[in-house]
Amino acid sequence: MVKASPVGSLYAGSVHPGRYLVLVSGDTASVEIAMDVGRHIGEDDVLGWVFLPDVHRTVATAIAAGRTGADIEEEALGIIETDTVSAVIRAADAGVKAAAVTLSAIEMADGLGGKGYVLFSGPVAEVEAAVEAGADRASGDAALVRDVVVAQLHAEMRHNLVSELTFAGRVMLRPQERKA
Repeated sequence: MVKASPVGSLYAGSVHPGRYLVLVSGDTASVEIAMDVGRHIGEDDVLGWVFLPDVHRTVATAIAAGRTGADIEEEALGIIETDTVSAVIRAADAGVKAAAVTLSAIEMADGLGGKGYVLFSGPVAEVEAAVEAGADRASGDAALVRDVVVAQLHAEMRHNLVSELTFAGRVMLRPQERKA
């Protein structure tokens, strides 16, 4: 891919379960050429791909950070889960472009069996619109697992989501609380 076109950046590595993820960025023409070469060489082994010539800036930030750093202080939370990383990126981009929501997190592949999910927050109607647009985009790839909108997210659940998204990270028992 990088021999075919001068992309701005390339990140590649293995993800669960035994999958390999490649992310390239740069100017539209260079990325498009690199993507075409990668899909051609990978042929039947490519599980999914996404090319976003005008990716929303918060999607790029969330991909790099996993989270945008935004707290989930809004009245609703929207969640879209997909079977592939490419589908969750498409869903995230479609959702933030369709509605006035905050993209709170994109979690991709590692520790998720190769799946991904995106979290949107905002007013209920806006979150519903974002989830509908994102789910429509993911279902077009036949990769949508589930989508849901939670109105009036409980404060304790909100705390869990902004503190740590992994269960193991949330469950830290003190030695005196452990039972043999």
